[in-house]
Amino acid sequence: MAKQQWVREEFRAGDLALSRGGVLKDARLHYHQIGELNAPKDNLILLPTYYGGAAAGNHAWVGEGGANGPQLDPDRYCIVIPSLLGAGESSSPSNNGGAQAGPGFPAVSLYDNVRLQKRLVDEVFGGANLALVMGWSMGGMQALQWGSLFPEQVNAVLATCCTARCYPHNHVFLEGVKAALTCDPTFQAGHYRTPPVLGLKAFARVYAGWAYSQAFFRNECWRDMGFTSVEDLLDFWEQDHLGQDANDLLAMLDTWQTGNIADNPVFRGDYPAAL
Repeated sequence: MAKQQWVREEFRAGDLALSRGGVLKDARLHYHQIGELNAPKDNLILLPTYYGGAAAGNHAWVGEGGANGPQLDPDRYCIVIPSLLGAGESSSPSNNGGAQAGPGFPAVSLYDNVRLQKRLVDEVFGGANLALVMGWSMGGMQALQWGSLFPEQVNAVLATCCTARCYPHNHVFLEGVKAALTCDPTFQAGHYRTPPVLGLKAFARVYAGWAYSQAFFRNECWRDMGFTSVEDLLDFWEQDHLGQDANDLLAMLDTWQTGNIADNPVFRGDYPAAL
């Protein structure tokens, strides 16, 4: 396989009307691309990002393959990773200006994300057919929406560690991590002048308890990841979340909690029909 390099681009969409009301001003969709679109325009692969993940987090799915098995070949496919709105690369509380900065960032749905990605595909990649839409966690939720909303344009969907909507138990878990973050006095209802360090650390520790199974801890599987103890693992989670913006985490969390494959003008809440 010829060595190829990732290209980082930004799609400027102008003002984006949002499905839950309001407008995202000067919407920006950050994306990474590797490989080239072929003449029939049928080799495009879309890899939407997951909760808290940067576009580079999906790079591991692309390459020659290794211990984890086959990977997506950029000599064969044009592979695009669009960053989730609110995650700090596309339009987000942490990089917006004016009234839509920080806690003023508007409520964004998964449907809004997919509609913006659809515009990217149509306007930048000439309305290409998607050989695959693949995602993990919130990326998988976006992949499912792609397949449901645009079946004529999507050849295959691979969605893992996700559901088609946020179910009540998942909603309550997210309320827990949100409470851990916002209880930090430094948070100041999102108007913090310095990062709410205690809240971010608490968020990370609560989340770590949900991220792995009971068997993972019982069998000490964290050793296979190079950690020397559970506390070592938790310290890793803390440091990872200290690198994130609190308002970004909450914006994405809201998008997750309201995620529903049927909550759009196409299906109008008819969940069985969307499935």
